[in-house]
Amino acid sequence: MKLFACSCCGQLVYFENTHCTRCGSLLGFVPELLELLAFAPAGEGLWKPLGRYQDTELYHQCNNFAHQGVCNWMVPAREEHQFCVACRLNRTIPNLDKPRNHIFWGQLEAQKRRLVYSLLQLGLPVISQQQDSAGLAFDFLEDIPEFNEMGRVMTGHANGLITLNIAEADPVVREQRRNDMAEPYRSLLGHFRHESGHYYWDRLVRATPWLEDFRQQFGDERRDYAAALQYHYEQGPISDWPDYYVTAYASSHPWEDWAETWAHYLNLLDTLETAWQFGLRIHPLIPDTPEMDLKQSVNPYRITRMDDLIEKWLPLTYALNSLSSSMGHSPLYPFVLPPATINKLRLVHRIIHESTDSMPAS
Repeated sequence: MKLFACSCCGQLVYFENTHCTRCGSLLGFVPELLELLAFAPAGEGLWKPLGRYQDTELYHQCNNFAHQGVCNWMVPAREEHQFCVACRLNRTIPNLDKPRNHIFWGQLEAQKRRLVYSLLQLGLPVISQQQDSAGLAFDFLEDIPEFNEMGRVMTGHANGLITLNIAEADPVVREQRRNDMAEPYRSLLGHFRHESGHYYWDRLVRATPWLEDFRQQFGDERRDYAAALQYHYEQGPISDWPDYYVTAYASSHPWEDWAETWAHYLNLLDTLETAWQFGLRIHPLIPDTPEMDLKQSVNPYRITRMDDLIEKWLPLTYALNSLSSSMGHSPLYPFVLPPATINKLRLVHRIIHESTDSMPAS
């Protein structure tokens, strides 16, 4: 994730900020520019950017920014949309008559915007199903206890619709499920990244020349999906899964392997960008140990060779895990990347970059 400076006073500000703590300016993210800007009122509900974009167009706040306080993205005044490009993806939001649901919804939206930021950085299509039937949509739903198991909301993806159980925004519930399902990296953002992987498999791999490459690396997706998941939950993962998969769940079926690898790829890119924005340099005080200087690098989203990303990623994870252990916590990065997984990451990287390079400019 990028770091930002208030375009009015230069104060360091962050992706989720809505106001500058120094000058008080309204802050809003402009997805077309991938910039968080300061704004001044321009009358009739419109806002004028401050700083180097002050002579460009006017904007209005996303409806969920102005009225619900769960967004901080802006919409060009020339557009008729009430909602920003991220909030237009919503098909169903939680019942806001329940105050707790508003809190959960805000947490879901914050993580969804981080996903959309990454997708925009990569140049991937982010189109609402309201605009295109092949687009993306989100349902944020809650369990209905009176219906027992039949009322449970299952997080998942189907034909471009991503459903998330809002209980995942409850840290107590999420921690319990993390332990019950032996998923050491279960997180809201992880759900968004994983389910988006299913969607982009349909867009980038299914019925494309990439399908055979996918099958060579991930396996044959025509294998019975329901039976594979049932076997995984009843019998557990294969014993040697760490040698071939990024997570145990990835071993259940090629589609899940792709989604887990896709999520890991987005995790890698966003973390490397954050380290790059902080000018991080790792130089272990051990003779003949390679150093990693992200300050001399370029935006990881623009790096075209996966091996260059891996070369920077592994030293960073060693440092992060060591720091976490020094604070008495579990490893921050509880993964090992075997050669088979790195090869899969290489394919994800190639598919994204070569597919977006051939897409028409929007």
